Amino acid sequence: MSRARFNQQLLRTLWTKLAEPTLVRRSVVSVTVAFVLVWAVLLSYNFINYKHTITNDPGLLKYGDALLDSLSPINDPAQAAAAVSATNHWVNIRRRQNGLLPGVAMHELRDTATGQVVYSPPGLEELRIALPEQLYASGSSISEPLAQGQRYRVYAGHNARWTLRIVEMKRADTHFLQSSGRNLLPYLLLAAPFVLLPVWLSVRNGLRPLQRLARLIAQRGKDDLQPVGFNARHRELKPLEQSLDHLFAQLRQKVERERAFVQDAAHEIRTPLAVITAQAHVMARSPIEEERMHAQAHLEQAIARTSHLAQQLLDLAALDDAQRPAPRDLDVAQWLRGALAQAVPDAMARQIELSLDAPDTLPARLDQPAFESIAHNLIDNAVRYTPNGGNVAVALWREGTALHLSVQDDGPGIAATEQTHVFERFYRGLGHAANGSGLGLAIVRQAVLRMGGQVQIGVGLNGKGVGFFVSIPLPHSA
Repeated sequence: MSRARFNQQLLRTLWTKLAEPTLVRRSVVSVTVAFVLVWAVLLSYNFINYKHTITNDPGLLKYGDALLDSLSPINDPAQAAAAVSATNHWVNIRRRQNGLLPGVAMHELRDTATGQVVYSPPGLEELRIALPEQLYASGSSISEPLAQGQRYRVYAGHNARWTLRIVEMKRADTHFLQSSGRNLLPYLLLAAPFVLLPVWLSVRNGLRPLQRLARLIAQRGKDDLQPVGFNARHRELKPLEQSLDHLFAQLRQKVERERAFVQDAAHEIRTPLAVITAQAHVMARSPIEEERMHAQAHLEQAIARTSHLAQQLLDLAALDDAQRPAPRDLDVAQWLRGALAQAVPDAMARQIELSLDAPDTLPARLDQPAFESIAHNLIDNAVRYTPNGGNVAVALWREGTALHLSVQDDGPGIAATEQTHVFERFYRGLGHAANGSGLGLAIVRQAVLRMGGQVQIGVGLNGKGVGFFVSIPLPHSA
């Protein structure tokens, strides 16, 4: 690798690491931003005070009156001019030292009686044209005239001996903000290390328990779903540990449930596969036609059972999938009529009477695959377990924002001791001659739960058999 390429890769790695967000950097940046905000607030406070002072208590007025009073005992024009000249020079030096530039203060002194100029600094003569004569009226005052495109602040006052005028360039707000901001900045920079360092140490030390928890989880085996065992001492970390333990407990239950499901599925599939193998062997080797016909019938029955079991396993896996399909608009009544029509051949073969009590049309917006699984399995179970010549009644209606479906029969029913188990996977009640996989009602329960509904077991037709009553909430717009 060339040196240039190595340097590029190194810079890219450093930039990636620097760009990665960290809680420590975030806290330090937050404190830095707080410092900037404090600086801005103090600057605003100083600016407001400055504007208030200029408006309500102008220092120039006090300064001019004090200087005019100090000149009152002086009668000699030369002495008065020297005093004003020295004051003018000293004031401008102090202004430069305090950063009150641009602009200087210009003092003009006149004889009140004659109006003769005793002292006037260079440059003031050029501004005199723009200064109004009323500045020499009685008393002292502050005005802000505009001269040669620049705003000035002018003090004008007089006593029996002297008339004093002080002219200074009005200080722009931006200049004050710059000057005040520069004065505040050193204090904030001096305080910054004493604030940022404790914050950095505090956040760094505060994250150590979280880093230890992360290492503890990273060191766990891929199949280790036991509680974390962190024993958090900090109140902020206890909810995190509890949530992780709860998540691991859910995963343990899911893994155990799936392991039992696979074992049960393998056991259930083994039986029809053994039947298929045996009957296929008989069909291939038996010389007797009757035995081959009998074996073919058993073979077809075993294949149908295996196909039914495989389909139910696929349905159950689809219902367990976290990715749920988007709700769709469906005329539930029309669809249910079609589902009953598919069950008619099996019902007619056993002289079972099917009936439907439903409106002509019932549009709803719902999880269609889940609803189809509920209806198909309830109808299939009812037809399968109802004895010859029995009755199966299906009803569909809507009440408020809920869709209701009931399937009742007058078959042997389900004993009260078994009703708590019929929704378990691969559970088949005792005393039933009908073949089944024991997954139909498990699929119904899973589909109902996915739709946020409820399923209950009740009385069947004419006080006999069993009834399943499903309630599914619908969106308000459905």
